[in-house]
This record gives sequence, structure tokens and C-alpha cells, in this order.
Amino acid sequence: MSLPPVTESDREVVARQLGRPPRAVRAVAARCPSGHPSVVQTSPRLEDGTPFPTLYYLTCPRLTSLVSRLEASGLMREMTDRLATDEDLAAAYLAAHRSYLAQRDAIEPLGTEVSAGGMPGRVKCLHVHVAHALAVGPGVNPFGDEALAALAADWPAGDCAR
Repeated sequence: MSLPPVTESDREVVARQLGRPPRAVRAVAARCPSGHPSVVQTSPRLEDGTPFPTLYYLTCPRLTSLVSRLEASGLMREMTDRLATDEDLAAAYLAAHRSYLAQRDAIEPLGTEVSAGGMPGRVKCLHVHVAHALAVGPGVNPFGDEALAALAADWPAGDCAR
């Protein structure tokens, strides 16, 4: 998946969204309906060479807040529990992990099977899964897709959709 490089304007918007300069940003991987970045693709290493396995990073403040509410509800624990009992879900999650690694390694291999968000054995960060789902589209990350479906009544809507 090739994305156009991030523009200086996008970098400025992301800095405002995050409240700090973004690190290792390569591209905008998804945008909110209003046009502002909602997900950025980052380099596998920070500028100082430190590995940074989070390839897709959620930046939209409204969406980030909504995902945080899902996390606080205990949804990640429920999702992780389902991995132990639903073979099809576990297989789909493993495939999402492998896809994530392949996309990251196509940019720069880190020499590790560690991806992000707890993949493939648990669900540790819904922000990562939502970012992944938005960046690559539906049908790749089952938990990102589920989280977006759970937020459908609230996002994209409101300030972020203007």
C-alpha cells in the first residue's frame, strides 16, 4: 500500500491534533469527512533510530476520545476473551497481525514479529486497531472494524465531520 508523502500542511494539523510535533510521520493514511487527518502512517523507526512498531497512529481528537471510552468500558478484555473461544476470529486477527507486519516491513523491517495493539494474542489498544482499520479499509482488522461499528452513531459526526 503506497500512500503519498505527508504535506507540511498535514503535519501542522497533526501537530495541533496531538498538541505536540508528530514523530516519524510518513503519510496521512485516512481522513475524516471534513478532510483533516484521522490516521497517519509512521516510519518503523523514529528519527533517532529507535524502533516504533506502531505503523498507523490515530490523530483525530474526537475519534481518539470516542475510542478511549470504548477502552474504558472493558471492551478490550471482552475481545481478548473471545480470541480463546472463536477460532475464526483468532484466525482473522492473526491475519490482521501478519498484514500489519508485512506493510511495516515493506517500509523497513525491524527484525521482530511484534506488531502493535497486542496482536495477535490479545487486544491491548483499540486506538491502534481503529487506525489500522481506517488505513486499510474494512475486512482486514476484525477488532478495528468492530470498534468502528460500535462508534457508528457518534463518528463520523459532529465537529469532526464539518
